[in-house]
Amino acid sequence: MSIPQSGGGPIERHEQLAELLAKGCKAKEDWRIGTEHEKFGYCKDTLKPLPYEGERSIYAVLSGLRDRFDWAPVEEGGKLIGLSKGLANVSLEPGGALELSGAPVETIHQTCDEVNDHLREVKAVSDEIGVKFIGLGAAPQWTHEQMPLMPKGRYKLMNSYMEKVGTMGTAMMRRTCTVQVNLDFGSEADMVQKLRVSLALQPVATALFANSPFFENKVNGHKSWRAKIWRHLDADRTGMLPWVFEDGMGFERWVQWVLDVPMYFVYRDGKYIDALGMSFRDFLKGELPALPGEKPSLSDWADHLTTVFPEARIKQFIEMRGADGGPWRRLCALPAFWVGLTYDQAALDAAWDLCKDWTAGQRDALRVAASVDGLQAKVDGINMHDLAREVVAISEAGLKARARPGAGGLVPDETHFLNALKETIETGKTPADELLDRYHGDWNGDISRIYEDYSY
Repeated sequence: MSIPQSGGGPIERHEQLAELLAKGCKAKEDWRIGTEHEKFGYCKDTLKPLPYEGERSIYAVLSGLRDRFDWAPVEEGGKLIGLSKGLANVSLEPGGALELSGAPVETIHQTCDEVNDHLREVKAVSDEIGVKFIGLGAAPQWTHEQMPLMPKGRYKLMNSYMEKVGTMGTAMMRRTCTVQVNLDFGSEADMVQKLRVSLALQPVATALFANSPFFENKVNGHKSWRAKIWRHLDADRTGMLPWVFEDGMGFERWVQWVLDVPMYFVYRDGKYIDALGMSFRDFLKGELPALPGEKPSLSDWADHLTTVFPEARIKQFIEMRGADGGPWRRLCALPAFWVGLTYDQAALDAAWDLCKDWTAGQRDALRVAASVDGLQAKVDGINMHDLAREVVAISEAGLKARARPGAGGLVPDETHFLNALKETIETGKTPADELLDRYHGDWNGDISRIYEDYSY
């Protein structure tokens, strides 16, 4: 989850709203890769999720990372709620999941080094206190009540709102984990092409990374229950955004949509002020009921931009949001997948050619089918398994064309990071399918075996 913004000065012209997004445009040589991944923590002996405080807790993990590995503390209301080091952050999800928001790096090799370093640090601290972490799309057994809300003002407000809209918002907050990648664009036209490809092909990522077939200690009937949750959360701020594919799409069109999304909060003097359901358009006029007569700053707008959650979204970069959290090697596969598709123009054009003729209805149907059936999804003659094979091949060609070496030049490019996905395509089995095979096989229907066999 995003941290509150500061500074930015007052909004004096409407054009500043789109200009903030346009500031993300970068020359190709300056494009970077930012990877985020979340994982669930639990007590090794009880298999229960971590509370915020105590001997075995989120606080104990965060303070251990702070003290042993030189992370700077991030506090809110006197509580330790995150860490920072350089341009990287460790943050706390609403139900206590731990997130690494990686620094912007140039190659997937660097991404993977960063992920490996982080997981080693977390393991060093957590092993000493009897804590483990696991990468899954949804909590396999834990109930809502077992995962108390973490002490962040933003989460308290979001929780209150989520209880009133949709049906699964609080489940998303507490009991889902994802892996995401943030990528740059060169111009408004480049942003539009990348965003369209990202939205249209997000169901392919959902299918390939599907890893949440269990929920509340039962087989749930979906390969990605996390994706199911996101489809029943808050229609105002989620989904596949069909208007992105219409003529006239650009930064201003995004602004107009975000302005119509109801607000969550305004951040002032270290505190979150309740603006639930209020209008940013009213705020621009100085008519926000929560702050009568006050007009917003650019940091307020930057905060509001973080409260929309479509399958792909733009801030000063594009964020891919369709994948379940997962095992170690897949944390590098997700950024590799999207970098290959979007950072080489020939690959991006080929990806757009694959999906440019789909209708809004087909894109939505693929999103649903990916959640339910994973690679076995079929929509209007589109076979997800075949589609995924084509998309991964395009991504591989894009990574080859990038030709970014690693391991001191011993590895010629980044294509090997796709190996986990190529295996999935070869076998037809996603991580969710593997979990179901174990459940029906050597686990004998005991979902608790997942912790021993799949923790980091």
